[in-house]
Amino acid sequence: MAHQIAAERVVIFQRYYDELVRFLTAKLRSRDQAMDVAQETFLRVLAVNPSDSILRPRAFLYKTAINLTVDLFRKRRRQREESLESAGLQDVLVAPADQESIVETSEQIRLLQEAILELPLRCRQVFLLNKFKERSHAEIAAQLGISVSMVEKHIMKATTHCRERFRDVL
Repeated sequence: MAHQIAAERVVIFQRYYDELVRFLTAKLRSRDQAMDVAQETFLRVLAVNPSDSILRPRAFLYKTAINLTVDLFRKRRRQREESLESAGLQDVLVAPADQESIVETSEQIRLLQEAILELPLRCRQVFLLNKFKERSHAEIAAQLGISVSMVEKHIMKATTHCRERFRDVL
């Protein structure tokens, strides 16, 4: 019985595979990723309990594929957020539009960039996640696998360092 249901699901998947890949390619803008998501969709469909009948197989395939696509987009967004080190700090900081203060603000941004780049890597990561990505101490601790107390220490160290750098200049 289970083999028969698996065989039926394979036939359903084969029937809609090309259509599903075209749909996913349009969403993901990558045929390779679309084929990967389609393959994962098939695995999820096969993993459904054989006693659970799939009443609308095409809709079930598409819903599963869309859910996987959403998961993929979330993963990409998380990876972009976590790659602060590769993004220039200039992109994170916002300069005011007032023309008179642009030069002054650019210099302040440059000084802040230098100060942040002087920090040890872990301290810099914690500081950027807290100040520019507005992550809580607990979120940062969980993400980086350190204690909340250590997060607080890193933030204090970074803040003190940046203040000292600005005090020396201003």
